[in-house]
Amino acid sequence: MIQDQASDDARVAAFNENRPLLFSIAYRMLGSASDAEDIVQDAFLKWQRADIADMSAKKSYLSTMVTRLAMDHLESARVRREVYVGPWLPEPLVGVAADDPLAAVTLADSLSTAFLLLLERLSSRERAAFLLREVFDFDYAEVARMLEIGEANARQIVRRAKQHIAAGRPRASSDAHAAEKLAQRFLDTCVTGDIDGLLAMLSPNVVAWADGGGKFAAARRPVRGADRVARFVASLAHKWAASGELRIAPVNGGVGLLFFVKGEIHAVLTVASSGEAESISSVFVVVNPDKLAPIARREGERLQ
Repeated sequence: MIQDQASDDARVAAFNENRPLLFSIAYRMLGSASDAEDIVQDAFLKWQRADIADMSAKKSYLSTMVTRLAMDHLESARVRREVYVGPWLPEPLVGVAADDPLAAVTLADSLSTAFLLLLERLSSRERAAFLLREVFDFDYAEVARMLEIGEANARQIVRRAKQHIAAGRPRASSDAHAAEKLAQRFLDTCVTGDIDGLLAMLSPNVVAWADGGGKFAAARRPVRGADRVARFVASLAHKWAASGELRIAPVNGGVGLLFFVKGEIHAVLTVASSGEAESISSVFVVVNPDKLAPIARREGERLQ
């Protein structure tokens, strides 16, 4: 009995050791922290029942389990997104800065809203292969085994995924620190409501997306062009400041503007920059309460 308890404790410890990695894989696969948490919990239950003799292979075994669960979930999620009202944006990870373990598994850029949206261009298998190889640094032989395909096929899938990503990706800033400073300055200017100041930082072809999920008033079509986006953002910030509190905080490995009413989060605004002129190329606004409620729950658990 004592030996069985020790074995169970070792199994739980092994899982918890890999939990940040497993959540990181699931979140990047699904773009939803809530769904990622469910996937990790499902993997934990399977792990407790798994017959694995070589505990040294736990990282690979658990990563395979989470990846396959996420792929299955993604297929059903795609069906739901086909009838989603307005633009779909990933669920924000509030409180996650670039030095957070969830971001530090690799470059924080792979956690950004812009990057997660690029992953939407990929099939579930392409997404899994790309992330496992390019973000989480598994070798091709491991990726092939995890996805139950040949190594040559794994290489081909990753190459195709990289081409899809590159086709939709604007040239990134060569200086990540400068890009974060630009985002910080833009969000500071949002708070002041200085339209001219916002315009000066926006790319001429900037696009703003708002995700209300049909449950909260939001622009159902992208807002395009520097002048329209500047006015759109300034109007939002003015309305928010008049009815609640604005805070700038870490979000998805970068920074974001959070809107609170009586201590409850009601919106998250983040941006992406282009390296061509060191300007803001995209603005993302999440007001869907279904994607914000989990943030409040996690923050409440963290403060307990």
